[in-house]
Amino acid sequence: MRPLDLEGAWEIVPKVHADARGAFLEVYRPDRLAELTGRRFDILQGSLSRSARGVVRGVHFADVPPGQAKYVTCVQGAVLDVVVDIRTGSPTYGRWQAVRLDDTRCAALLIEEGLGHAFCALTDSASMLYLCSETYAPRREHVVQALDPALGIAWPVGEPVQSPRDAAAPTLAEARAEGLLPSYDVARKHTGRAR
Repeated sequence: MRPLDLEGAWEIVPKVHADARGAFLEVYRPDRLAELTGRRFDILQGSLSRSARGVVRGVHFADVPPGQAKYVTCVQGAVLDVVVDIRTGSPTYGRWQAVRLDDTRCAALLIEEGLGHAFCALTDSASMLYLCSETYAPRREHVVQALDPALGIAWPVGEPVQSPRDAAAPTLAEARAEGLLPSYDVARKHTGRAR
């Protein structure tokens, strides 16, 4: 387990026990996540998405509070998973970090409330498992344009495929002007990180 460069995001790399029969690993351990983060991560919803090569999903986020923390892993294929700091007032506002998630290494990301999440499918088919701290609530859910030049995310595909909603999403600057982005101070208070 290691923290990413963006406060509130961690990479979790499980021990994979492999032999001639196949492999076994622990996908989710709430006790170890609590040791890592200093707080509980209760799952209220589990979701699965399947994407074709070149599909880019996100940058998705939810209003804080309550927000929606996510524990994400790629259970089939491979993705470039991206965490974006969209919290206004954050020292790393507008920065992003990418991690390859795949069904070989079996790593996962824990992404706290207030951060944005996106990914790009790198294989012909990629299946992502999301364990979420809150249920999906359309009125609290938002998206920032993943292809926003100001973010400059280095997507490894020539022509990304997006959903109509994601393709029509505002840029980071537009979302900020519309008051859609979470506040760093509010997110820190909500997650118990405020000093």
